[in-house]
Amino acid sequence: MKNRRDFVKYGVGTVFFSSFFITGTYILPKLEAGKLFLRPPGAINEKDFLSTCIKCGQCVQVCPYHSLSLLDINNGNSNGTPHVNARERGCYLCDLLPCVLACPSGSLNHDITKAEEVEMGMAILKNPNKCFALLNKKIQKTDISRILSHSNKNEREAKVLEKLKTYVGKVCTICADMCPYPEKEKAIQMKQNNEGKWFPKVMNECVGCGVCEELCPTSEESAIVIVPRATYEEIYG
Repeated sequence: MKNRRDFVKYGVGTVFFSSFFITGTYILPKLEAGKLFLRPPGAINEKDFLSTCIKCGQCVQVCPYHSLSLLDINNGNSNGTPHVNARERGCYLCDLLPCVLACPSGSLNHDITKAEEVEMGMAILKNPNKCFALLNKKIQKTDISRILSHSNKNEREAKVLEKLKTYVGKVCTICADMCPYPEKEKAIQMKQNNEGKWFPKVMNECVGCGVCEELCPTSEESAIVIVPRATYEEIYG
């Protein structure tokens, strides 16, 4: 735990990001995502995950939202192992966590059976200068065109896209409203700072699923991102 905490705090190119606001200034939590990968729900510690994952891809095959993909040869020892590219598609914390059930090797802990037990990482407001809520900027359809053009559109995914479309013309609250955590207000909330500006505040039950990063309407890097394998205490404590 100490090594991971030090990595989060002092990793290469450490940057500090804002999480919430007081009198118009930022209070900056400690973090650094480094090159850790965002693993599926139930993933055991990274060292053991790499030694036990048999790279069968069954978790990828059963994911209803196409959230998982296998890393390629450019990723060293992680080649062939599953991860979530949150900017492309977050994890929607499905009922019964089918990816965990499909894992035959124990790389995904079968004791993890519900969203509240998942510990993938932690969300942080990395780019507040891009946050539509803070900018009081209304969403245009072009802002979400990247998400709407996703190649996979099964029934579950279509429902996400239909809900996303309802935010066109509104000031953004997408990350808080569309969080898939069962009691989402315990994971993320929209708050006002002393200047009356709204911003997303990450709460202590965030599990790092990445949906907020996926659905953030910024054109390039998301305003809010996930630090893989980090905990609330490591970043905000």
